[in-house]
Amino acid sequence: MVQIGSGAERKQKDYKLTRYACYLIVQNGDTRKKVIALAQTYFAIQTRKQEISEKEYSSLTEYEKRFYQRNLIKKGNYSLNQTAKNAGVKNFDKFHNAGYKVLYNGETADDIAKRKGLRYREDILDNMGSEELAANLFRITQTESRLKRDKVDTEKKACDTHNKIGKIVRKAIK
Repeated sequence: MVQIGSGAERKQKDYKLTRYACYLIVQNGDTRKKVIALAQTYFAIQTRKQEISEKEYSSLTEYEKRFYQRNLIKKGNYSLNQTAKNAGVKNFDKFHNAGYKVLYNGETADDIAKRKGLRYREDILDNMGSEELAANLFRITQTESRLKRDKVDTEKKACDTHNKIGKIVRKAIK
């Protein structure tokens, strides 16, 4: 409820806007209004941060890029596992292999480890270059997003979803 001139109150609709919608509104708003000026400053700072991040990333060595991507994957996998758990996944090896199998032309995580000559229980993600990690990060983020968006509620549907996303990523790489 908001107060109107006579002291009475009326119901006011509340809208939830995307960040992009807010950006467009603010960029075209009246800068004499404090809230618009503050928001323009916020978006200018965020834009500059992104420019600096991209510039810094491009100057990293392959080892540093790999390390950076690996940390993103660690966080992404944690989040994906939470979402998968909420979708009913109990067998996480099966779930993750559903994504790997199509991305890696039929190979499971164990097959990938054998091909790479890794020791037992050595993490395949720790033995990937930055480009391969980026492809896996894309698979992870898109699978999580799809599980949430489609309100997946069974392990089978979650595995099928991970499989479909793996196919899409593999096709994009080709």
